[in-house]
Amino acid sequence: MTDFSRAAELVAQSSRILALTGAGLSTASGIPDFRGPRGRWTLDPDAEKISTLSYYLTDEAVRRKAWRARADAAVWAARPNPGHLALVDLERQGRLAGIVTQNTDGLHLLAGSSPELVHQVHGNARTWRCESCGLTGPMTEMVARVHAGDDDPRCPTCGGITRATVILFEEALDADVLDAATSLAEQADLVLAVGTSLTVHPVAGLVPYARRNSARVVIVNAQRTPYDGLADAVLRDPIEQVLPRLVPRG
Repeated sequence: MTDFSRAAELVAQSSRILALTGAGLSTASGIPDFRGPRGRWTLDPDAEKISTLSYYLTDEAVRRKAWRARADAAVWAARPNPGHLALVDLERQGRLAGIVTQNTDGLHLLAGSSPELVHQVHGNARTWRCESCGLTGPMTEMVARVHAGDDDPRCPTCGGITRATVILFEEALDADVLDAATSLAEQADLVLAVGTSLTVHPVAGLVPYARRNSARVVIVNAQRTPYDGLADAVLRDPIEQVLPRLVPRG
């Protein structure tokens, strides 16, 4: 039996599927990944700095660069690809327990996945927040200001520093999101890890945790991951092609 046949069989037999998704799922939508050969952090030595809270809050030049990168980001032109839509089909079949995503692009929600099933571990780049008063709003508001020449847009209410509602380095992850992810890993009968290097914790640790709770594991990723040896099937095919084949329309 090929790995694809084994993976398709496991998906067909499972009724409580946990999808773990990473940047590789969105590359077919035109959003570069982080650690691949053409990844954002591979090509830009300052990319991690603009994603670090202390630099962002104290260095205006870092904020300006962060806002320019945000305003010009590929996410604004991106649309869900067949991989995202396959997970929507899985939900409609009643077999998707939830999605735990490391992506901040919001494409799962744009594809039609139910918000209550999508757990965004690293936040959502499509909204902004003021660090001083907590005011929030759609990121398109701030992007429009940057395009109009405001290279460090401040809060319209209090003048405080604004930022995307994503988790930066030096910040704690949302405890409620992590609790939900852990609960899904305990209850899942299959983990479908899609487009994630499985090197960033705590999300990566959900794979062995679910395995210890008797879940099967299918990994769909272009690169090797540390947990390939735990998987029942590993697929290297392009995600936007193979995921719809794994999840036939119900």
